[in-house]
Amino acid sequence: MRTAEIKRRFLAHFEANGHTAVPSAPLPAISDPNLLFINAGMVQFVPYFLGQRAAPYPRATSVQKCIRTPDIDEVGKTSRHGTFFQMNGNFSFGDYFKAGAIPLAWELSTTPVERGGFGLDPQRIWATVYLDDDEAYDLWIATGVPAERIMRRGKKDNFWSMGIPGPAGPCSELYYDRGPAYGAEGGPEVDEDRYLEFWNLVFMQYEIADVASKEDFRIVGELPRKNIDTGMGLERMASILQGVDNLYEIDEVRPILTRAAELTGRRYGTHSGPAASQSHPDDVRLRVVADHVRTALMLIGDGVTPGNEGRGYVLRRIMRRAVRAMRLLGWQDRALPELLPVARDCMAPSYPELTDGFDRIATVAYAEEETFLGTLRAGTTILDTAIAETKRAGRSALPADKAFQLHDTYGFPIDLTLEIADEQGLQVDADGFRALMSEQRARAKADAKARKTGHADLTAYRTVLDAHGPTDWLAYETLDTRSRVLAIWVAGRPVDTATTGDIVTVALDRTPFYAESGGQHADAGTLTGPNLRAEVVDVQRPVRGLVAHTVRVLDGGLTVGDDLHAAVDPEWRTGARQAHSGTHVVHAALRQVLGPTALQSGSYNRPGYLRLDFAWRGGLTEATRSEIEEVANLAIRRDLPVGVRYVSLEQARAEGALALFGETYDETVRVVEIGGEWSRELCGGTHVAHAAQIGSLALTGESSVGAGQRRVEAVTGIEAFRYLARERDLVQQLAAQLKARPEELPDRVSALLARMKQLERDGDDLRGRLVDLDADTHASNAVDIHGVAYVGVTTTVDARRLAERIRDRLGRRPGVVAVVAGTSIVVTLTPAGTERGLAANTLIKELLAGKGGGNTASAQGKAGGNPTDLLDRLRNLIRPT
Repeated sequence: MRTAEIKRRFLAHFEANGHTAVPSAPLPAISDPNLLFINAGMVQFVPYFLGQRAAPYPRATSVQKCIRTPDIDEVGKTSRHGTFFQMNGNFSFGDYFKAGAIPLAWELSTTPVERGGFGLDPQRIWATVYLDDDEAYDLWIATGVPAERIMRRGKKDNFWSMGIPGPAGPCSELYYDRGPAYGAEGGPEVDEDRYLEFWNLVFMQYEIADVASKEDFRIVGELPRKNIDTGMGLERMASILQGVDNLYEIDEVRPILTRAAELTGRRYGTHSGPAASQSHPDDVRLRVVADHVRTALMLIGDGVTPGNEGRGYVLRRIMRRAVRAMRLLGWQDRALPELLPVARDCMAPSYPELTDGFDRIATVAYAEEETFLGTLRAGTTILDTAIAETKRAGRSALPADKAFQLHDTYGFPIDLTLEIADEQGLQVDADGFRALMSEQRARAKADAKARKTGHADLTAYRTVLDAHGPTDWLAYETLDTRSRVLAIWVAGRPVDTATTGDIVTVALDRTPFYAESGGQHADAGTLTGPNLRAEVVDVQRPVRGLVAHTVRVLDGGLTVGDDLHAAVDPEWRTGARQAHSGTHVVHAALRQVLGPTALQSGSYNRPGYLRLDFAWRGGLTEATRSEIEEVANLAIRRDLPVGVRYVSLEQARAEGALALFGETYDETVRVVEIGGEWSRELCGGTHVAHAAQIGSLALTGESSVGAGQRRVEAVTGIEAFRYLARERDLVQQLAAQLKARPEELPDRVSALLARMKQLERDGDDLRGRLVDLDADTHASNAVDIHGVAYVGVTTTVDARRLAERIRDRLGRRPGVVAVVAGTSIVVTLTPAGTERGLAANTLIKELLAGKGGGNTASAQGKAGGNPTDLLDRLRNLIRPT
């Protein structure tokens, strides 16, 4: 049974049993500050389980895309570790409990295939329950599982919590016996390779506190509304139903692995069977390739782009591990163009949007591979230098800081460093490297902890939301409101009052202020009252439904319960509308000029300014930039109407409305259109009513922000006028200085540059002639040292060039030439000099106490002290053999 069919049957089973099918949330965990990626099926339902939001349905089902990366280095070493996986789940929010969940799981698992189930043999299914969960135990017995196939296990295995105070509860797991070829008999406690877990049913029935660890906490009492959260690993079930050993051999993964094996000429699985204790290196690398290429496809598909921090860094690391594994398998060409289309074909039956967006995905992926191949070339050069320095110093191990620098700064894989060092007869200070890596992880964890808001940190905001309900948000309707102060916070702590000079956070019962979101900067404005004058400097939504204003009190005081006047700065809002509508116009212009793959991946706008990131390989030519700018301004001149509609998410997608990758949308969405279908996007920002209100638009910059990602910047409205006025003034100043008309400036500047280059060439020629004259003079003054012509001089010109010229003038004589320029000394020998047993690198090391480097014919080092003394000491070292 194909994986896509398993997914379909799972959703169909629970929909038939009253569950609402909820689409998978995007992989980036945008709504949870504690996570980079969604790592479990229940993540998007956490607000319902915690009681932060009322669930819009009593029961739900989903197949959630997930990423787990803590054990990324273990991927491929065993058949169980993977970064991307899919979690089938069914959820109840205070509706049914154990007596509903257990029969539903058993029914789907054991119903014959021809009747819509998975057709698992009931005699091979085992169940586990928490130690004292007699209710679950009795329900499994009633379902038909014999007592000898039900195991009671402790907190470590069969009790679930989020690791923080809140809801928790026992769980019950289902295992499938794969047979004696996979391990010993005796159930999950004996061998979890033979007895493969495929479903975990979590019964949230308790509230816990004083959480010290997964097994150390205090149960406060039972929850008033008990919940169900289950997770069935889609890849686990696919491996069972497809009769394969592991997730790497299912239909969504094996074709990638097979293609990698074909390209590299390797054979998978000939070295290790189901019961093998250790995988062959070739098998490990092929698994890494298959897992990581699929993961990269899914991440880029959800809008993640490679970068140096956060989600982008994880993606970059995954992609580089895949490329590196292919090179270790012997493939030296570009790998992703061969493998990514295979991954697309594997996943498209479940995620057809991957086919529609593949051009964009491929653009990002292939550019990142090109960048990494350049990194490998540059890193190899740096490593070669580090190895040479290590050998010259007489050490047997490459220092840890060098290996760490290559890994951390240049992205050069440590395994490649180890391999190349070994080829050169060197070890690597692995213990030191691991220590540096541990320090980096500790810093990263400390930084992440410092940046977390976490669920508990938002308690004060939720208290106000629960007490007063959502903020009456009127940013679309008006620029001012009569409002009442509901709460005041200082550094997250509630206070009753604020006075002149205080900077505080304020919640109002209603507000006209736009809270920062969707790339649009928050509104600015004022709060005023009989005894108050304050400015609003920022507006955010710390929790869904509540608007929080950062306020600086300029005069008077502010007290909870005060009535006041909240007013948005109208000039600010006008500029914000122009910039946000301008962002949509630029996006549409990009797609019209470059094609449909130039999709926005992020944006930011504030009054008068916008920037937009989009998928594209290579910089834009000046002509292309001008065309994009012209298309945008033509749309503005045509005064295209700007409209806003609220429709279902399904209808918006059917109409071709563009959405930002990685964002999660409600079932009802706001569609902003400029000129109808010319620009149609999901957007919550503020906009002009007609395109002409944007004023003028000028592109001010275009740059790279990562592999396969470009950024354009622009100004709108009065800022565009000011920008163009500055450009005009600059042109006039240059024209006056060059005594030319503005249209003549390009030719005049080109002529000046050509003249400068010619002068530089003339200068180089003159310096070369002077060096040649000096070389003749110095060569004629060579002194004889044991039959070797020696020349030692100081200079202010190019030391290497002068040394080589003098050497050439010595002709066939054995000769040593030393030239000091500033802090550098160059030593070079004639061919006859090396034949006499002299070596430039030996002389330089003896002279500089082991420092410097080169070869027998030429060497260089850092000069120190008096140059004359240095040259005299070198003279004394000339002892031909």
